[in-house]
Amino acid sequence: MPSERAIGVVRKLASHGYNAEREAVTLLAGAEDTLAAIERTLEDVPDDALTVRTDHVRDALDAGTSTPPSVVDEPDDGGGTVSASAPETKGVSDDRDVEVTGDVTGESTGTGAYSDFVTLFRDRYDRLAGHLRGRVNHRPTDALEKMAGGDEAALIGMVDDVRSTANGHWILDLEDTNGTFPVLVMKDRPIADLVDEILLDEVIAVEGTLSDDGSIVFVDDVHFPDVPRTHKPSTADRHVQAALVSDVHVGSQEFAADAWTAFADWLHTPEADPVEYLLIAGDMVEGVGVYPDQDEELDIVDIYDQYRQFSEHLKQVPADLEIVMIPGNHDAVRLAEPQPAFDEELRDIMSAHDARIVGNPSTVTVEGVTILMYHGMSLDEVIAEVPDEHGTYDDPHLAMQLLLKKRHVAPQYGGGNRIAPEKEDYLVIDEVPDVFHAGHVHKLGWGQYHDVLAVNSGCWQRQTEFQRRNNIDPDWGHAPILDLDTLDMTVRKFR
Repeated sequence: MPSERAIGVVRKLASHGYNAEREAVTLLAGAEDTLAAIERTLEDVPDDALTVRTDHVRDALDAGTSTPPSVVDEPDDGGGTVSASAPETKGVSDDRDVEVTGDVTGESTGTGAYSDFVTLFRDRYDRLAGHLRGRVNHRPTDALEKMAGGDEAALIGMVDDVRSTANGHWILDLEDTNGTFPVLVMKDRPIADLVDEILLDEVIAVEGTLSDDGSIVFVDDVHFPDVPRTHKPSTADRHVQAALVSDVHVGSQEFAADAWTAFADWLHTPEADPVEYLLIAGDMVEGVGVYPDQDEELDIVDIYDQYRQFSEHLKQVPADLEIVMIPGNHDAVRLAEPQPAFDEELRDIMSAHDARIVGNPSTVTVEGVTILMYHGMSLDEVIAEVPDEHGTYDDPHLAMQLLLKKRHVAPQYGGGNRIAPEKEDYLVIDEVPDVFHAGHVHKLGWGQYHDVLAVNSGCWQRQTEFQRRNNIDPDWGHAPILDLDTLDMTVRKFR
């Protein structure tokens, strides 16, 4: 059952700009005169402190005569009083461990020159081809041109073009580092259905037979980099949970502040004690100028004020949560992926909660569990390009599973999803994650693919006029809670 007294303490401290450790909240809520204990604590907290620690509270209580009673009255949001028993917390484990890899922040070197794009796509090809070389006897395109007609052939290539013939067959142009070679997929072959899920610029392998004149490969099999079926996910060695959320959109008139507050309040309850991590997959704020006439739907019109307000809402969650955040397309970072983390000015605004702020995408290893965090901008293109059985807005996790199959979070270049040319392709999924966490589409969905859990975590924004015009009915006010020791997941609803 939620402790209203502890919640009141958290809100009081947050109104003064402070986070607080759980044990500190427990001590203050259990004081004989909670308000007086808070005031004494705030007087003694060092000027440069951002978090009220347990030792701050103990020092303040030692200076007075407060003792824990059985009940205490504390004003609630409506101006009345609430009573509750003294809350108990489990404290913070010393086993916490977070590592981040694949983050472009501080590593961006691309200038947009032609040579940068050549480097990017060559790196993509080399790395994804490495996942396919053990499965086919690859011959470079220039070697295929010298082979005799009728020979068996295999090729690893980046998809340069997909087109249909007059008879309904499919021709794919595959490009490697030596050139381009066409391959033909016959419409009556079982593999023909795979063509529907192929995107431009992804890397695949084909096996088949050269035509009599050696000009084309008749395809018998198609292979994707894919997640190995032998993949076995890692788990934490203790019972600990992570909350997976995204698309908070503070600053929008439709930001569901009441739902977020209910979520934050729940995190202070004993039921949520195992939740020690909060992973936010982008779009902290609504942003400014993201889409036409957006200003008509803004509650806060200044981008920096939006982040200040987001920081205030983040202060509502327990101070001892480990928080990891990546940006999204509504955030004040470059739109092209990979996106570096927020700049120093925005970091300073959001410093009160001491979150780990990293780029989009990033792989976060939490107590041995690898979690690929990607905001999900490419999902719009994937859903538009592939048949419904591979992903819709109602089933966004299916599109995420397709990206796992391609081992790339945004394979298609030149569409609505912008790609920045870097010295390496940060969007390649080199390491198979245990969990793939995304957002962006404002829909809730999850499912397993080769023992990888794909989760799209919905949003905290009610339906906007823009979404209404585009027939998008968002899933807002939900928080997927992941058991890191079993990778089981439950969804908490706060609306």
